[in-house]
Amino acid sequence: MAINCGIVGLPNVGKSTIFSALTAAPAEAANYPFCTINPNVGIVDLPDSRLDFLTQTFEPKKRIPASVEFVDIAGLVKGASKGEGLGNQFLAHIREVGVIAHVVRCFENQDIIHVSNKIDPADDIETINMELAFADLDTVEKRIEKATRSARVMGKDEQKKSAVVLSALNKIKPLLENGQGARLADLTDDEKAAVYDCHLITMKPMMYVCNVDEDGIQNGSCHIETVKKIAAEQDSEVVVICGKFEADLAEMESQEERLEFLAEIGLKESGLATLARAAYHLMGLRTFFTAGSDECRAWTIHAGDTAPKAAGVIHTDFEKGFIKAEVYHYDDLVAYGTEAKIREAGKYRQEGKEYIVKDGDIIFFKFNV
Repeated sequence: MAINCGIVGLPNVGKSTIFSALTAAPAEAANYPFCTINPNVGIVDLPDSRLDFLTQTFEPKKRIPASVEFVDIAGLVKGASKGEGLGNQFLAHIREVGVIAHVVRCFENQDIIHVSNKIDPADDIETINMELAFADLDTVEKRIEKATRSARVMGKDEQKKSAVVLSALNKIKPLLENGQGARLADLTDDEKAAVYDCHLITMKPMMYVCNVDEDGIQNGSCHIETVKKIAAEQDSEVVVICGKFEADLAEMESQEERLEFLAEIGLKESGLATLARAAYHLMGLRTFFTAGSDECRAWTIHAGDTAPKAAGVIHTDFEKGFIKAEVYHYDDLVAYGTEAKIREAGKYRQEGKEYIVKDGDIIFFKFNV
C-alpha cells in the first residue's frame, strides 16, 4: 500500500485550502470547479506531544519528527467514472494513494459556489462514493470475465486461484452496484490477497473530513451529525476542520500566536494535527523513538513490525546485523522521569528478533556487521 493520503471530494469543498494549511505549500485555490488539475503533493510533519516531551527531557541538538505525505486531488463530479470533468484522470490519481480523506462541505456560504447549488453533505457523500464504486465496478466486471475464462481453460492450480478470485469479486460486486465500498465486503485473507492486483479505489481505508465554519467548530451542526452518522455505518473516522481558520492559523509566525488563536475558540490544538495523526494511523503506520543528547527522533514503521524491521528503518546494516533491542516505553519515561529510574523499576528490557515494536517504544539497537 502506498504511504500517502489523498484528499478528495467535490469541487469547491475546501480541499486545496486544507491542503495548503496542512503543508504550508500553497496549492491553487479558487472559487470555481477544476481549479486543481494536476495533484499537489506535500510532506507534513506529524505533530506529536511525545516527541516534544522527549526533546524537553534530553535537550538534544536535533529534533526530527515523523512525517505524512498528502496529495491534493482535483474535485470529482457526477459522471466522473464515465469521464465527466476529467474524471478518468482524477480517478487514476486516487488509485495511487494509500488512504483517502474525503472532504465534505459542512458550512453555508452564498459567496462560495456549490456544484449542486445546495449544501447537502449526505448527497455530496453519495455522489463521490457512487463514482468511486462505479469506477471499481468496471474493473471488477472485467476481472470476473478474465477469471471465468481462466477457470475454463487453465489447469487445476490456476482454476483454484480463479475460484478464490471469483469468490471475492462476487462478494464485492453487489456492494459496488449499490454505491458501497469494496472495503465493506466480508473477505478472507486469501480473498483479499487474490484481488489485491485489482487496485480497487473503494478497498482503500477512508476517513471523512467535515469542513466547517468557525461556528461549526465551536457549536457543531446538523451537517456534522449527518456525516458522523454515515461514517459510523461504514466504520469510518470523522475529523472536523475549519479550513478558513486553519489557513489563518498556518500564516501565523510564532507558536505562541497560534496557541492564543486556538485558545480564543476553546481549542488545544489545530484540527490539522488531528487530521495528520488520523491519516498516519489509517495507513497502518506507527512510531518508535530514539532519544539522547545528540538527537531525538520519531521513526515510522508499520503496525506489527518486528524489532529487526524497525532497526532497518534507521539503516539496513542495523537489520542485517541485529543482535538485540534495548527498549522502554514513552509512558515509562513519563512515570519514572529518567532512564536510570526506569532501569531500577525493571522496565528497561532487552528484546530479540521476534519482538513486535509498540507505538511509543524508545529503542537503542545493538548490531554487528
